[in-house]
Amino acid sequence: MAKILLVEDDDANSDMLSRRLVRKGFDVVVAFDGRDGIDAAGRERPDVILMDLDLPEIDGWEATRLLKSNKMTNHIPVIAFTAHAMSDDREKALEAGCDDYDTKPLNLARLLAKIETSLKRGANS
Repeated sequence: MAKILLVEDDDANSDMLSRRLVRKGFDVVVAFDGRDGIDAAGRERPDVILMDLDLPEIDGWEATRLLKSNKMTNHIPVIAFTAHAMSDDREKALEAGCDDYDTKPLNLARLLAKIETSLKRGANS
């Protein structure tokens, strides 16, 4: 069973998405801010990280940069999952080190496809 770290500060979004991912067979760990997300990534060793970009403590862009600069976590695929949907937000997320990008509101089929792609990419690394 693949483990997903969901870094999301909104309780309702976190609860809804984690429940849906668990129903799809994933083990889900939740962190509520960027600092907690970094700590959880090191502790939990997830297969994929879903990273909100608007987070307290440390925002998702900086949290991703820190994860990707650490040899213990730099191999973990990070998918930005955010309400930031301006044309350059995707590029900013990728520049910060995100491996993929998806927007809110949730399109579960699209997000699951990105998770599966990230898992396959991670398995081939």
